[in-house]
Amino acid sequence: MLHRLFNPTCNLEKLSPKALSAINKARSESSIVISSISTWELALLVEKGRLELSVSVRDWVRKTEGLPFVRFAPVDNTISLRSVSLPGVFHADPAVRIITATAMTMGIPLVTRDERILNYPHVNTIWAD
Repeated sequence: MLHRLFNPTCNLEKLSPKALSAINKARSESSIVISSISTWELALLVEKGRLELSVSVRDWVRKTEGLPFVRFAPVDNTISLRSVSLPGVFHADPAVRIITATAMTMGIPLVTRDERILNYPHVNTIWAD
């Protein structure tokens, strides 16, 4: 599962070798997962002027949904409830909590460079510079 991927043709130089390898493997297996809350995050960042896309958010979502190797994981009741009862001390950002709960619920690693997530012992993460 990807923490954030706001461009299907993202700048690969910003990824760690381990993260890039995991993404390429998932891509070859048609199993890249993005939490649907990332659509909300993306729209919010664009709306606030903190991120620019070359296309509208709607077009980005349509394009990403059309990629054969990507699927969006919906935020269901199980994930919602898990996100508010994550063990230990963790991130206060609701979107990050939902993304983490999604990875935990699905039993898949989370590709992220967010130090707070990487240091959280209850979710399997991939980054390592």
